[in-house]
Amino acid sequence: MQRTEVVFSLSEGETFKKKILNWAQQYDEIAWLDSNAYRHLYYSFDGVLAVDALTSIKTDYHRAFDDLKEYRQATDDWIFGYLAYDLKNDVEKLQSDNSDGLGFADLYFFQPKKLVFIEGDKLRFSYMPMVDDEIETDFKSICEWILPERSSPSLGKGKIKARISEEVYQNKINRLLEHIYRGDVYEVNFCQEFYADGVAIDPCDVFLRLNAISHPPFACYLKLENHYVLSASPERYLKREGNTVITQPIKGTSRRSPIPEEDAALRDRLESNPKERSENIMIVDLVRNDLSITAKKGSVKVEELCGVYTFQQVHQLISTVVSEVEDSTDSIDVIRTTFPMGSMTGAPKISSMELIESLEESKRGVYSGAVGYFSPSGDFDFNVIIRSILYNASNNYLSFTVGGAITAASDATEEYEECLVKAEAMRKVLEE
Repeated sequence: MQRTEVVFSLSEGETFKKKILNWAQQYDEIAWLDSNAYRHLYYSFDGVLAVDALTSIKTDYHRAFDDLKEYRQATDDWIFGYLAYDLKNDVEKLQSDNSDGLGFADLYFFQPKKLVFIEGDKLRFSYMPMVDDEIETDFKSICEWILPERSSPSLGKGKIKARISEEVYQNKINRLLEHIYRGDVYEVNFCQEFYADGVAIDPCDVFLRLNAISHPPFACYLKLENHYVLSASPERYLKREGNTVITQPIKGTSRRSPIPEEDAALRDRLESNPKERSENIMIVDLVRNDLSITAKKGSVKVEELCGVYTFQQVHQLISTVVSEVEDSTDSIDVIRTTFPMGSMTGAPKISSMELIESLEESKRGVYSGAVGYFSPSGDFDFNVIIRSILYNASNNYLSFTVGGAITAASDATEEYEECLVKAEAMRKVLEE
């Protein structure tokens, strides 16, 4: 179906982004992706809003990738949505039996009637024919939108609870280290959930405040019925641009300091830290292997190894790995053969996922899955759902999960402290 496109000039910048997201709350389906002007490698656009589903697909993991392939081919249009971590059960003979307070489907995508792209100082409205007579009035309505005062009161101290205690966390890390010393695995991404039940939030307000203190390159706001993803993700999972496939795993984290000299020292220390670099390099090897399944022979290359990137709360090590695929290679197959992303599992991948399931106490669901889009041509771009708040407005359950890579060089106390650093932004916007 041919879309109608109209281009407008943009003068308000960040204020317009806040207005358009608040305006979008009238719809049951919303996907908002924001790069926060962070000029990452393979940068796409400043922002895109997709709202108001014409069609959708919502399913559990059984045959999920096959169903998504059929849906994408049938729509032949832009689709936006998420891939939950537990789609691993469609890829391998695995299961997920841990507790789940959030109740997200394993896969959910929709075809929007209305799309708005922010590209520099231009706005590109791309509407389906049945709603294209609303472009002018929508643009005027967004520009005139009056932003509300903060509408989401603080949860207050004590509302957010840890699923496991620090002592239990450290015991689980030590059990993982026993597996590593035996050679069962080399690295495992182990995570823990923080949650609050019986709480009500304004998801739009919480997201805007989380984004304001984080400014990550892969932020997203996703509303699908009563389920919300409020993400300040710094990590790209996978992108296809023509025949080029790009993945950018993050492994290696350091806190930041408000003192410039100390902050620079922390950055330099991260860059040269053998443990942090080994974490990253192990995952680079894993994703190279994953990409090779669909890549043209000899095309998998590491473009950047352990680059240091600075965000509002942390410094991170990021590597960039690319491959080339044939024209005939379906985009869903590229995702299927690399999912879940290596940075959120470990090495070897299947053994790591089995250990994750046995030792973690919450079902990951959308956490450590991915949010993104497919274009009509089959190009796609997905983030990794980390540094994110997940919310079920039907049962008033809120959750955020954090974790890190466990290797032979890990110390249980230090790993716990790293989790707290990663949780700081989510806790801050909810408790203050």
